[in-house]
Amino acid sequence: MSKRIEIKDLNIYYGKFHAVKDVSMVVEPRSVTAFIGSSGCGKSTVLRSLNRMHEVIPGAYSTGSVLLDGVDLYDPAVDPVRVRRQVGMVFQRPNPFPTMSIKENVLAGVRLNKSRLSRSEADEIVEQSLRGANLWKEVKDRLERPGSGLSGGQQQRLCIARAIAVHPDVLLMDEPCSALDPISTLAIEDLIKQLKETYTVVIVTHNMQQAARVSDQTAFFNLREHGKPGELIEIGSTEKIFHNPDQKATEDYITGRFG
Repeated sequence: MSKRIEIKDLNIYYGKFHAVKDVSMVVEPRSVTAFIGSSGCGKSTVLRSLNRMHEVIPGAYSTGSVLLDGVDLYDPAVDPVRVRRQVGMVFQRPNPFPTMSIKENVLAGVRLNKSRLSRSEADEIVEQSLRGANLWKEVKDRLERPGSGLSGGQQQRLCIARAIAVHPDVLLMDEPCSALDPISTLAIEDLIKQLKETYTVVIVTHNMQQAARVSDQTAFFNLREHGKPGELIEIGSTEKIFHNPDQKATEDYITGRFG
């Protein structure tokens, strides 16, 4: 299920604005890669390019390639909707569908992809997905209640359950803990460590301690100067990036000298 991502010479544009320049990297299966860097350096833009979400912004386009186990996600023959099924996304703020129950939130993506779903099938998917998101025990007796009635941390885990219900190969997380309290953050971090046993996980975070705790590999993005495109400055094992980076800019950012 988990797949290898290879990014080659990725350039991303919003109209005439060159947002991200010449990014190349490999993300191994069953691992967590953290994207770090100051605001506006392109890390979330690169993350969204991995499931072609940036394309929904008018005028946005990219050059280069993103390969998922050797298949170019930007090949004209590839359906972007299928890409987004293979490469799930969890956003910064929990976004359960407010009019739907906990159960229907989990099934929302599945129902889009499968017209007929028996009750037993639906029940099995709901339980498996909620167990996968470490939420089952907390909500199993109130599945028909609105998802929006859960706490912030529970809502974020519900969104993770919704993402994994369609059995993606990759999970993208854009600052998944930025709106959460420390206890909920710890629960999500523990969950991320478990999810990598099944999925390839890529996370954007502004929290250096979080990147150090949850990721196997860290990619540092930066701007040469304001108005210039964001660039990948350095990528390596999290241990190396945090303790012995090759680039001075990486060391300066991690030690809090800038950014």
